[in-house]
Amino acid sequence: MALFNIKSKNKDKTVNLPGGNAYTVTPEMELASLVLTSFAQEQFYRTQAQSFDALKGVMAKCEPAFVAKAGIYARTQYGMRSITHALAAELAQAALGQDWSKAFYDKIVNRPDDMLEIAAYFMAQNKGKNLTNAMKKGFAEAFNRFDTYQLAKYRGENKAVKMVDLVNLVRPVPTTRNADGLSGLVNDTLRQTETWEAKLTEVGQKAETEDEKTSLKADAWAELLGSKRLGYFALLRNVRNILEQAPHLTPTEASGLITSVCEQLTDRKAIKNSMVLPFRFLTAYKQLNGNDANTRKVRAALDMAINLSCDNVPVLDNTLIAIDNSGSMASPVANSAHLQCSEAGAIFGMMLAKSSNADVMEFGNTARFINYNLNTSVMEFGASFAQNNKVGHGTNFHAIFEKATKSYERIVIFSDMQGWAPSAYGYNDIAKAQTDYKSRTGANPFIYSFDLLGYGSLQFPEDKVFALAGFSEKTFDLFKLLEADRQALVNAIEAVDL
Repeated sequence: MALFNIKSKNKDKTVNLPGGNAYTVTPEMELASLVLTSFAQEQFYRTQAQSFDALKGVMAKCEPAFVAKAGIYARTQYGMRSITHALAAELAQAALGQDWSKAFYDKIVNRPDDMLEIAAYFMAQNKGKNLTNAMKKGFAEAFNRFDTYQLAKYRGENKAVKMVDLVNLVRPVPTTRNADGLSGLVNDTLRQTETWEAKLTEVGQKAETEDEKTSLKADAWAELLGSKRLGYFALLRNVRNILEQAPHLTPTEASGLITSVCEQLTDRKAIKNSMVLPFRFLTAYKQLNGNDANTRKVRAALDMAINLSCDNVPVLDNTLIAIDNSGSMASPVANSAHLQCSEAGAIFGMMLAKSSNADVMEFGNTARFINYNLNTSVMEFGASFAQNNKVGHGTNFHAIFEKATKSYERIVIFSDMQGWAPSAYGYNDIAKAQTDYKSRTGANPFIYSFDLLGYGSLQFPEDKVFALAGFSEKTFDLFKLLEADRQALVNAIEAVDL
């Protein structure tokens, strides 16, 4: 998601996490970068605990209302979960007495388990303290949006804070929508038997042999898909399992199953409603190792699905896309063992490149142009990007400007923005490399600095620089606005209704 345009006065130098030269950003920019990129995981340069410490530190520098709006924006528009749970819990003290506090704790809740996570974080950090009145009132309102099915699905059994615990704490007023669910929670009779997890657990309990279990699982997947009761994200997470079990059906049944998988994967409405982040498609794609007919069909469907999810990619004339393939970009995304940050950058970069017929560059210690064609598979490009590194593992932003030989209107850089390189590459202040490039080519480009890990510093001090962050396809909407409206994200966050 795009962040705030860098003003000319913001030229304060700092040192980034690996010890390279960088520039500070405003607290609001740092906060937005963090909440739009962090999955509260271990990173190359920062632990999970350090991410939470960074969040608390930058929240203290921002107006509480802006923090609240940024949290709602990140959760409801961009699907960010754990970091917004921490933000909501940490905001409790600053929200006391604010006229928007109840509304905040209502609107930050997108799924029932959001309340459980916020409550669990708050209680862990505030031993012996009860939830604040604003939390209780906000959560009580949020319960009105959920029905019995949802309350059962997110019952939170075996969790530190269960849904029944929260009901007893906040005492929501029953409605026609949730009365049966609330009663079932309190009476301990509420169970969910229609989710895919419940169906497969039931299969495991019934089967007497492994062969029988596999066969029953195949039948269960067919039933779930046929009835369209499998959520989109659940389908995406389970495509490999479905493919592995399809051969245990009859050929006709297996063919119908795979056809249903592909049709549901490429359902544009389902994709948009799911709030699935684009990199999730690549995570699923990379786990499909077979080369049989069914696997090829599903790969093609995933390739189509990511294009449908990002049908808002802008056309940017005369643009260079530069993608960081350094060592720190090997950080996992969303705690996934199957996806690196560099690969997420690669799929965003290639989608934008194909839309704009842009030049594409890989950079590390050095930089090189990458040959591609406009029919290049985004998935194949992303899946192979990290392992095809030909530029070394430093992060030398100078190399981009030294390698570029033509005048570009825009340069879009996908990176963790932690510039450094071995001393042999002479990594110092990047401003000179930019100045030399401009003098050599006559260019004066807009630079889109896309921070993929939210570490909170910037490599570029200039006025025509836009700092961006986030993993949602919605970030592309800001490309269309920023050059005309330098306060595009500020306005979007401030427009959040509290």
